[in-house]
Amino acid sequence: QVQLVESGGGLVQAGGSLRLSCAASGRSFSNYGMGWFRQAPGKEREFVTSISWSGVTTNYADSVKGRFTISRDNAKNTVYLQMNSLKPEDTAVYYCAAAWSAGLVSGIPGVRYWGQGTQVTVSS
Repeated sequence: QVQLVESGGGLVQAGGSLRLSCAASGRSFSNYGMGWFRQAPGKEREFVTSISWSGVTTNYADSVKGRFTISRDNAKNTVYLQMNSLKPEDTAVYYCAAAWSAGLVSGIPGVRYWGQGTQVTVSS
C-alpha cells in the first residue's frame, strides 16, 4: 500500500510558476512509475506527465511540453512537478499517481494509487 500526499498548489498569475510535491509513504516507492494527472471543472481527468522508477524516462502531454518538468527523489520518496509559463487553461485539481509498474503511465487504467489532489488556479 502506498499513500500519496500532494502539496504546493495555489493561485498564480498567468506566466507564473508553481512547484508541486507529492510525498509517498509506504514501502517500495522506488518500484513505482509515478505521474501527474489533472481535472478541470466539468472535464474528465487527464494525463499530464509521468516518470519511470529510475527517473531516466519521462513523457508529457502535448499541452505541457516545454513548460512542465517532472522529477523524483527516491531517497525522499517524493515526486515533483515544476510548472512554468502557466496559463489559465492549466487551472485544475492536480493529482499525483503511482503506476502498476515501474515504467511510465499514460492513462488512468495504469494508475494503482491516487493522491487526494491539490488545486492550481491560474488567473489571467
